[in-house]
Amino acid sequence: MAEETHVTVRLEHPVTVEKVEYSELKLRYPRVRDIRDARKGNPSTDEMNIRLFSNLAEVEPAVIEELVLVDYNRVDEALEPFT
Repeated sequence: MAEETHVTVRLEHPVTVEKVEYSELKLRYPRVRDIRDARKGNPSTDEMNIRLFSNLAEVEPAVIEELVLVDYNRVDEALEPFT
């Protein structure tokens, strides 16, 4: 059986950014370099998470910024076992 390399989070409240609707985010598992890149420049925790989530989902940061809090928290929780 192949090892899973992504986790999919279905959004309770889909968002539209630049005329593209997102009803789910497929996030790849984070690597050390993803954490390092998200921390560059000593950002706030919120900014670091936005950078990390958008990088792992391969979407613009604006997509993460548009999430309602319940969906943002679900993304965060989905990645907890891997951080």
